[in-house]
Amino acid sequence: MDTRSVIKASGFLILTTISIPANLFVCFAFLHNRFTEAKLLPADIILCHLAFANLMVSFTRSIPQILSALGYVNIFDDVGCKVTILCFRAFRGLSISLTCLLCVYQAVVISPATSLLSPLKIRISQYLLYIILFLYLLYYSSSITAIFNGVAILANNSILLYTYNLDYCFMSFKDYSTYIFVGLGVMSRDLVFILLMTIMSSYILKLLYNHGQKVKNIRGSDNSQKGERAESKASRAVVTLVILYVVFFGVDNIIWLYSLTILRVAALLSDIRIFFATLYTSVCPIVIITTNPKVQKKLKLAKTKKDVQTIRTCTHMV
Repeated sequence: MDTRSVIKASGFLILTTISIPANLFVCFAFLHNRFTEAKLLPADIILCHLAFANLMVSFTRSIPQILSALGYVNIFDDVGCKVTILCFRAFRGLSISLTCLLCVYQAVVISPATSLLSPLKIRISQYLLYIILFLYLLYYSSSITAIFNGVAILANNSILLYTYNLDYCFMSFKDYSTYIFVGLGVMSRDLVFILLMTIMSSYILKLLYNHGQKVKNIRGSDNSQKGERAESKASRAVVTLVILYVVFFGVDNIIWLYSLTILRVAALLSDIRIFFATLYTSVCPIVIITTNPKVQKKLKLAKTKKDVQTIRTCTHMV
């Protein structure tokens, strides 16, 4: 293995070993709450779907990247490539749109009664599952080009000009206009959600700042910290997720736009772009685990059970 392959395999292996267990734990925590408490808050439902989307991105992109870097060839046939690329594009898009939905919902929750967003407080809760279903349908239908362009092996084993080389599969387009149209279409679709979540997160920060100033004037700075509401903590966590996604999305698409200006994209540059495209799947569950009270409760419970089992095992050994 050359140096590039070693670094690539190591990088994606680190992402995968963080992403899969962490996202599985987040899903388990909320599903366990669903069956024990018989109800999940809208934010919990969104977070559960977000963790599932991140988990599927890891399975459909990070793991194949590791295998290809380790020297495995012909991982998929044509059908496998089409399904893998379709699922990756759909779930990556869902990761964007669900983060946006979470941001919008949090902005609605903390907005004052006089705000234009106030009427959405009840409606989002009522139609949440329909909204999520719409997002699934939107991204699967708009990623359908993967079925027509995804292949395992190129004709004559030669990479054409208008081809995305994923190492384990290829996305081949017949001409430059199709290549540009599909790429810009995907970026524009995702950019709408990025802009919306940026606007909503800015609104959240404005509300948090105004709330902090009011509390500071009434109670004093020390007491204001102690009296911080759970909504404010949740809002800060959401804003953190948005900032992270905007940064990763920006790096990903800046590299992609640059690749349109050259005939052959350097393999290292392509690897960096794919790394940033999947980095959110590892960072997102860490933010959720460290900020969400319900997930933290499950984590403490699991740790307590493990400690009890360890004590019992030591007692039996003695």
